[in-house]
Amino acid sequence: MQDRQSDMTGRRLRRAVVDLGSNSVRLVVFEGESRNPVQIFNEKAVLRLARGLIHTNRLEPAAMDEAMVVLRRYATIAAAMGAAPFEALATSAVRDAANGAEFVARIGREVPNLAVTVLSGDAEARLSAEGVLCGIPAADGILADLGGGSLELVRLAHGVIGPAATLPVGVIRLAERAGGEPARARAIVEEELATVPFAQEGAGGDLYLSGGAFRALARIHIAQTSYPLAVVHHYTIGRDEARDLAAVVGEASRKLIERMPGASRRRIEDLPFAAVILRRLLRATGAGRVVFSANGLREGWFLRQLPQAMREQDPLIAAARDLAIGAVRDPGLPQVLIEWTKALFPSETANQLRLREAACWYSDIGYHEHPEYRAEQAYLRVLRQTGVALDHHARAFLALTVALRYEAASDAGFLASARSLLAMDAARRAEALGAALRLAYTLSAGTPSLLAAASLAAKPERLILTLDASSGVFAGEAINRRLARLAALIGLEPEIISV
Repeated sequence: MQDRQSDMTGRRLRRAVVDLGSNSVRLVVFEGESRNPVQIFNEKAVLRLARGLIHTNRLEPAAMDEAMVVLRRYATIAAAMGAAPFEALATSAVRDAANGAEFVARIGREVPNLAVTVLSGDAEARLSAEGVLCGIPAADGILADLGGGSLELVRLAHGVIGPAATLPVGVIRLAERAGGEPARARAIVEEELATVPFAQEGAGGDLYLSGGAFRALARIHIAQTSYPLAVVHHYTIGRDEARDLAAVVGEASRKLIERMPGASRRRIEDLPFAAVILRRLLRATGAGRVVFSANGLREGWFLRQLPQAMREQDPLIAAARDLAIGAVRDPGLPQVLIEWTKALFPSETANQLRLREAACWYSDIGYHEHPEYRAEQAYLRVLRQTGVALDHHARAFLALTVALRYEAASDAGFLASARSLLAMDAARRAEALGAALRLAYTLSAGTPSLLAAASLAAKPERLILTLDASSGVFAGEAINRRLARLAALIGLEPEIISV
C-alpha cells in the first residue's frame, strides 16, 4: 500500500495554501501528513489590500496588480515544490469589495493552477477556530482572530466550536473608520463588540488571540519582560498584564513604539489599533488570561486535509512520535519505557501521564550528537521544536527531562530557561523521570529485550530494582549510582534483587 506520507514517486506529500488577506498575502507549504502541521516554506508580502476599502468599496488597482505578481511567484514556488493541492483562501477584503469577484476571475485567468475560495465571515471564523484547536484541542473561552479587514470571534467550549461572529474592525479598516485616531477607535470597537451575544460567556476563562497584529503584541511583551522562551505560540499572560500591555502600546506614539524591544517595523501602524481591540476584548469578555496562538486559518485548512482518524490523535503524543521517528535507535523502546516507568508515578494525572509518555518518545533523540554536547543539544531540540501541541510548560518539562536523561548537571546553566518556567513540583517530577530514563538506558543499552529483564517497584520506603541475571543485565557501579540517585529524588531507599 502506498505510504500516505509520500506520492507514487517517493517524494513526501506537500500541500500549499495562500492566505489572501486584507493586510498580507502569505504562502505556506506543508510537508507530510501528520497531526501536527510541518511548515517547510513560509513567505509573506504585505500588500494591504483592504487599504481605502472603507471609502471606495473597491480594491485598489495597484494593490491588485501587486497581488498578481506575488501570486504568480507563489504558483511557481508551489509547482517547483510539487505541492498539491494549491489553494488560496480569500478573506475580508476580497469578500467585501465590490470588485472582489472581478479580482478572483483575474486570478483564475492569470494563475490558472491556483484554486481560490472566497470565505464567508462565518467560514473564516470556523476555519480559524479549527486551526487554534489543532494546537490547543481543549481550548475553552473566546477566540479572537484579528486580520486587516475583520475581527472573527468564536466561542470555544472545551474544544467544541460554538457560535461565531465577524466584525468589521480589522486593524486597517478600524484605522480608516477612526480617521487614524486610536482614541476614536475605542468607541467603534465597543459598539461592534456589543453586538456579539456570546462574548461574555468567556468571563473568567481564556481569551485566545490569533492573527499577526496580536502576535506582534506578544513579541513586545516577551522582549520587555525578558521571558526565557521566544515562542509566541501558547504564550500566556494574565488579564492585568494584557491590559497593561494594551494600555502602553495603545497610548504610545509611533516613535516610542519603534523603540520598543521586539516591535515589528511592519506592524508599527497596526499596533495601536490592535492594542485598542485587545483592551476592549478584555472588557467585553471578562477573560481571566490571554493565550496567544500562532495557528489560525492556514492550520485549520491543513487539518481538514487529514483523515479523520489522524485528526483525532492526541497532538502532544503525535508530535513526540513524529520527532522521534528516524531519530531513535529502536522505535519499539518508547512504548516499553512508558510501562517501565509507570510504577514511579502511581498518582499521576491524565496530563502528567501524557507528558511522561511524550518524554519516553523523546528519550533517545540525542544519541547521534557529540557526547560532550548531547544533553544540551537534546534539550534545545525539544524546548525549541516547532510542534504546535506543546505549551510552554510542556516544552520546559520535556526538555528538562531529556537533558537529565543524558545526565546533564542539575545546575547546568543552559537548564535555567526550563527551570524558570516550571513550578518546583513539576521540576522535581522532571528530575525523577529523567533519572529513571537514564537508569533504563544504562540497563538496556537502548534495547527492549534487555529492559524487559529489569523491573522497578516502589514499595514503602524502598525502590526495588529486580534483575534477571541470566539475561545479561547486572548491577555494576553505574547501575548502583543511578538507582541511588533516582531513589533519593523520590524519597526512597534503593535496593537491588537479582533472580
